[in-house]
Amino acid sequence: YTETNSGLEHLVLTRGDVSAAQAPLARVHSECATGDIFGSRRCDCGEQLQKSLQLIAAADAGVLIYLRGQEGRGIGLNAKLTAYALQDKGRDTIEANEDQGLPVDARRYDAVAHILSDLRVDAVRLLTNNPAKCEALEALGVRVAERVPVLTAPTPENYKYLRTKQDRMGHRLELE
Repeated sequence: YTETNSGLEHLVLTRGDVSAAQAPLARVHSECATGDIFGSRRCDCGEQLQKSLQLIAAADAGVLIYLRGQEGRGIGLNAKLTAYALQDKGRDTIEANEDQGLPVDARRYDAVAHILSDLRVDAVRLLTNNPAKCEALEALGVRVAERVPVLTAPTPENYKYLRTKQDRMGHRLELE
């Protein structure tokens, strides 16, 4: 799917007849080169992507929407790497963005609404831990029939990051 206003090419993978399903499983995954490609243990993106693909493969119908241009919650790869350096100095993931004068989360989901409309899908069971993603999709007219958690085991490298997402951003991660 090519976004007309930006020219970004998003990847869409479907399983089964998503238009016939009442509310197919759907993963809206933001591009994460460090986690998805290079296996960074600083985040859980790669693990969430793999787990989501497994859940979709086991379902009768599902869709993965891989959003390009969303690196680092939408701040871009360079700013994300700068945020990593700030985190190495003790800042959390939110503070590292704010220290750069950037929003905590700059992602937009307009393309998702268009993609799902093109697929004739008006409701999804969304594979996410992020309640803000559910709210954003709902605001764009996509009914989130259910939020399906994508829990991964925290590592020593990403525990603080995940804890910040849970405690300060409302992600449902079930961390103690």
